[in-house]
Amino acid sequence: MPPEPLTLAFDTAAAHCAAVLFQGPNMLCSRVDVMSKGQAEHLLPMLEDLLKSAGFNWADLDTLGVGIGPGNFTGIRISVAAARGLSLSLNRPCIGISRLDAIAYGSAGPQSVVVDARQNRVYHQHFDNGVSLSEVELAGIDTLPRDQAFLSDGPLELSDLTQISAEDMIRNTGALVQLRRSTEQPRPAPLYVRAPDAALPSEQPPRILP
Repeated sequence: MPPEPLTLAFDTAAAHCAAVLFQGPNMLCSRVDVMSKGQAEHLLPMLEDLLKSAGFNWADLDTLGVGIGPGNFTGIRISVAAARGLSLSLNRPCIGISRLDAIAYGSAGPQSVVVDARQNRVYHQHFDNGVSLSEVELAGIDTLPRDQAFLSDGPLELSDLTQISAEDMIRNTGALVQLRRSTEQPRPAPLYVRAPDAALPSEQPPRILP
């Protein structure tokens, strides 16, 4: 019997480099290195170390997965560019996973998933049992209804908030890649939602060409 497919997924949309390695439905190992800058130099050596720790190398991979945001603009560009480069050089498919989908994965019942967007704003999206019911939107945190449960991967000033860890978020990212690898997926692209703070009003948000 052939071995189960090997999947490497990673994310740098927040203040970390996070990665996970799955073989079939089983998580082999994961790693989260907390860092506010330097992800571009840190990411690929960290991924190689993770593969080696499990006894594999790049050629053993069957599928790549990457967190596409929303989150830190620079971090999103770093991870998506790395994923596209690895996909091209290894000739392996790459699947993009929304950060909010990863947070919601495995949750029970209706949830409003929220991610800090700074300046008293959040990215938010409604889910039911992990299935999205709306598009990702940007909203002021004070405008969110208070009579619902919230789920996030970071601390926010909301009364009914359940926070998952970065380890859970990257594990969920890998699990979603495994679920989606059997169907055709679009090429991963950054999910920015809003324009960067440094851009002039007339500028378009930064993007990676298709």
